[in-house]
Amino acid sequence: MNLAELNKVAEAMVAPGRGILAADESTGTIKKRFDSIGVESTADTRRDYREMLFRSTEAMSKNISGVILYDETIRQNARDGTPLVKLLERAGSLPGIKVDKGTAPLPSCPGEVVTEGLDGLRTRLAEYRGLGAKFAKWRAVIDIGQPHVVPSYTCVNANAHALARYAALCQDEALVPIVEPEVLMDGGHDIDRCVEVTTWVLKETFQALFLNRVALEGIVLKPNMAVPGKKSAKRASVDEVADRTLRVLKACVPAAVPGIAFLSGGQSDEEATAHLDAMNKMGPLPWRVTFSYGRALQHAPQMVWSGKSENVAAAQRAFGHRAMMNGLAALGKWKADLERKAA
Repeated sequence: MNLAELNKVAEAMVAPGRGILAADESTGTIKKRFDSIGVESTADTRRDYREMLFRSTEAMSKNISGVILYDETIRQNARDGTPLVKLLERAGSLPGIKVDKGTAPLPSCPGEVVTEGLDGLRTRLAEYRGLGAKFAKWRAVIDIGQPHVVPSYTCVNANAHALARYAALCQDEALVPIVEPEVLMDGGHDIDRCVEVTTWVLKETFQALFLNRVALEGIVLKPNMAVPGKKSAKRASVDEVADRTLRVLKACVPAAVPGIAFLSGGQSDEEATAHLDAMNKMGPLPWRVTFSYGRALQHAPQMVWSGKSENVAAAQRAFGHRAMMNGLAALGKWKADLERKAA
């Protein structure tokens, strides 16, 4: 392991004013997105959509430090024959790759899942590195249910262990691991319960990383924010979400970690931006705090694009706007009136 090189990549992934585009939707997930805009999901339409994003030159070069790709995408060429990975490199963005195999039911833990994909992972990592990947991603999924029942210790421990095993293999194969323990915002729990579970999950994750000898200087953490569940009647203000999230992170995340790139987790575009901005306004912080958004970056350009070539330029402008808003939020320089001016 060359820790200096891993750290260099990790620092670039969380560079000031830049964040990560999560474009690693599985074929099934992107089909649902395309169904909502009336577009047939084929290898070509998926390629065209992602090429449209990757050719958004200003957004990619100024605000997108890296892109998480799906297995299909990292192997695809643009319409003109240029590998999509090369488009990213030319734009100054680092190519990354989702390497987990999704979730499966966790035995004896009703309603809980564990992420699979450790079998054969070293071989896949070496292949992806050969295809141009500089970093990888593995997502663990933790649901919040009845207190003292869900999540179970079995679920939290199994997912933390898998994340750590994956991260150690990544570093051994010269790839920076994005460590993503996601506590879901589904359900009716309040922000206090989210804080409780997120604290537990992060402490277990970092313990597992330590036990598996993962060098923290060569990772990027991708956690959820501390937010109430979608069905909770008790909402939280932007400042409360930012304050409670930072309290959790300061209690759990060592300063050796170069950066934290939040997932949006089902928040609206503007919510995800506002929360990120508020956190950066509460600095200075021990680590860089930025974004690794999927839907919160892509929803607007998807709606504008709708599979039509004549809409590409407008869709790229929509993507550029969201990337710029989040880039400003990563610096603590976003303002709500910038959204209204754009509208």
